[in-house]
Amino acid sequence: MRVVTIIPTYNERQSLPITLERLRAAVPHSDVLIVDDNSPDGTGDWADRFAEVDPKVKVLHRQGKEGLGAAYIAGFRWALERDYDVLVEMDADGSHQPEQLPALLEAATGAHLVIGSRWVPGGAVVNWPFHRTLLSRAGSLYSRTMLGLTVRDITAGYRAFRRETIEAIDLADVDSVGYGFQVDMTFRVAQKGLRIVEVPITFVEREYGDSKMSGNIVLEAIASVTRWGLAARWSALTSRLSGLRSPATDA
Repeated sequence: MRVVTIIPTYNERQSLPITLERLRAAVPHSDVLIVDDNSPDGTGDWADRFAEVDPKVKVLHRQGKEGLGAAYIAGFRWALERDYDVLVEMDADGSHQPEQLPALLEAATGAHLVIGSRWVPGGAVVNWPFHRTLLSRAGSLYSRTMLGLTVRDITAGYRAFRRETIEAIDLADVDSVGYGFQVDMTFRVAQKGLRIVEVPITFVEREYGDSKMSGNIVLEAIASVTRWGLAARWSALTSRLSGLRSPATDA
């Protein structure tokens, strides 16, 4: 399989070199696409210099910070145009351990979407304060309850998509830009009836840089999940009512 690992960056100059070194050692056959949102700290410039000496690494520059979802969609489109078979999502900050990527890729041979999960047996988090763990678990519980899904770690960002999975989704219709993007994509994959598998990972809190998580991002995700869940319930209800009202016909 032709694999590309997509890494969105915004001010990740300290962590990206370490993540790239580990990734290139752990999965040397994977190409890498760095999607940089014009980082003020020079992340994009450093990535360009790295790409000059490593042909497996490419850099996609965007004009400004437009959100995680928009960065991944840009990366997806780039990868589809170049006929990759598996598209991986990975954070630049080291929280997603490259050494665990082979397990995700192995699972991708029999699944449409593989999620590196913190909340299945064998999964774990390291160096997270209690409130972050509680927020993540509560967010996943609320999302899967509202959307009727069984995925345990629905907000996880370490993922491997089969090419056909992305092709089955209308990317132009995906407008979630923050961390709700991960929930949005999971819901869309499930609605297509495609197979989702969770693989346990150990998530490690970043050592360098600042987290992009904020109260506004959380509120945006909650509002979006609520809207999607209510819309799905309304659609199911109207469909059932329509079926009850349809007159029976004799053969």
